[in-house]
Amino acid sequence: MKIIHVVGTRPNFMKIAPLMREMNRYPDHFQQLLVHTGQHYDVNMSHVFFEELNLPKPSRFLDVGSGSHAVQTAKIMEAFEPVLSTNNPDWVVVVGDVNSTLACALVATKMGIKVAHVEAGLRSRDRTMPEEINRLLTDQISDILFTPSEDANMNLLREGIPSEKVYLVGNVMIDTLIEMLPSIKRRTIVADMSLRPQKYIVVTLHRPSNVDNTMTLRKILSALVKSSYKYPVIFPVHPRTRKKILELESEIFEKANVRFLDPLGYLDFLSLVRSSGVVVTDSGGLQEETTFLKVPCLTVRLNTERPITVQVGTNRLVSSENLFQEITQTMIMPPNGENPEMWDGKASERIVKVLRNL
Repeated sequence: MKIIHVVGTRPNFMKIAPLMREMNRYPDHFQQLLVHTGQHYDVNMSHVFFEELNLPKPSRFLDVGSGSHAVQTAKIMEAFEPVLSTNNPDWVVVVGDVNSTLACALVATKMGIKVAHVEAGLRSRDRTMPEEINRLLTDQISDILFTPSEDANMNLLREGIPSEKVYLVGNVMIDTLIEMLPSIKRRTIVADMSLRPQKYIVVTLHRPSNVDNTMTLRKILSALVKSSYKYPVIFPVHPRTRKKILELESEIFEKANVRFLDPLGYLDFLSLVRSSGVVVTDSGGLQEETTFLKVPCLTVRLNTERPITVQVGTNRLVSSENLFQEITQTMIMPPNGENPEMWDGKASERIVKVLRNL
């Protein structure tokens, strides 16, 4: 069975890595090719992750780079079609909800090649999010759908996806986290930065609703600055976020203990997260990683496509207006949480078992 795996952004790498490792256990059954669309093209947002996750060098790098959603999706489709024509795979495996996911699924489906969607069924019910459109459309055209949680199964059934196409397998990102946890624990970044465990805050922000709206961004930064007078704030800055912050007056950061960092590799970043007192984010995957690590997470969004993380108690949705109060409360009284069902490091095993039995 010839498989083409598609990656384009950092979260994709963590989801594909355990799948490829598991398929490598069955060399007589699977022939694997890895295609990197180049949707994330910064070396710290791509190359470092390949090294740390032991991913093979991509068979093809499409180098699409940045652009509007329409331009980027079109570039990926145009570049991916000849890859399929040349290699003629049996399956294309796409993960998550980025433009690369939808673009490659569309091309494969129109060429009569079967599509497997890993991390299917997640819904925020907010169609202003480009990722929500990608999720909805990818799930509708996929031939098989692997879900991380029971709520994802229910979403797909409500949307008319036949139950025989849907498999609850668990969370492949957690497979990678469990696999890499010994290496994460050995990292020295927390000590190197003279940080005290559970006495600092980690921040990531990148969504347009937070960083493109100047008033909202000011409120978030103000809450972080106020929090930093008591707890250091460690902020690995996404390139688009850095650009927006630089457009603001720098006076807001005077006497503040906010440390802006370049994007970090997987191991250093998760080492920081693991020992932090709270994580402030608008990311999707980080809500899951903090849930497994039992680190309190404040998600600066109106909704989440990962409600299971809220239900188990580790994650809370917050606004820019109440962010400072939520940080203060969480640092004083961190919530208890538990791991969702099947987030046990064996999701990839379940996926590969299904594919082998097809």
